Amino acid sequence: MFAIPEQFSNATKANFETQFALFSSLTAKTFESMEKLVELNLSTARAAMADNSNAARRLLAAKDPQEFFQLSASQAQPVAEKAVAYNRQLAAIASGTGAEFSKAAEGQIVEANRKVIALVDEVSKNAPAGSETFVAAVKTAMSNANAGYEQFSKTTKQAVETIESNVNNAVSQFSQAAAKAPGAANAAAAAA
Repeated sequence: MFAIPEQFSNATKANFETQFALFSSLTAKTFESMEKLVELNLSTARAAMADNSNAARRLLAAKDPQEFFQLSASQAQPVAEKAVAYNRQLAAIASGTGAEFSKAAEGQIVEANRKVIALVDEVSKNAPAGSETFVAAVKTAMSNANAGYEQFSKTTKQAVETIESNVNNAVSQFSQAAAKAPGAANAAAAAA
């Protein structure tokens, strides 16, 4: 007679332990991603400072305005390429982190569903006569919730793929525009 409360107590404890493990895993993944982001930003800032210093030296050494404008225009392409590379690395970090979070959450949900189904099966064995309809309703509700989660998961993955595709298209367009910019800048410098 005391088996059902004990089963719920054990299930609650197991659920808490699983959630704590998930939280710990997600926290570790978050710190890993933040480390990658900080390292990317530091290396980008170092490179930008060095590049800006070199560019300033070259601009100060220009002998006439035309050379100054040509040097200025020649900096547009490398700066744009570095911005594109930075954005790609940033997107890779974000995408990797999102994938890790999704993987951990999916594993958590699968494990939680397995435990709940096992608990319902176990409790239904000791359930009083006439409660079969209630047990069946609980199982149906769980099945419907799982189907809803699967649909949500598929939709989320499609949305992430669409966003990644849009970001890649935007980066590509930016790269093409940046490649054309030096030609326009050189023409302006020649006109000056």
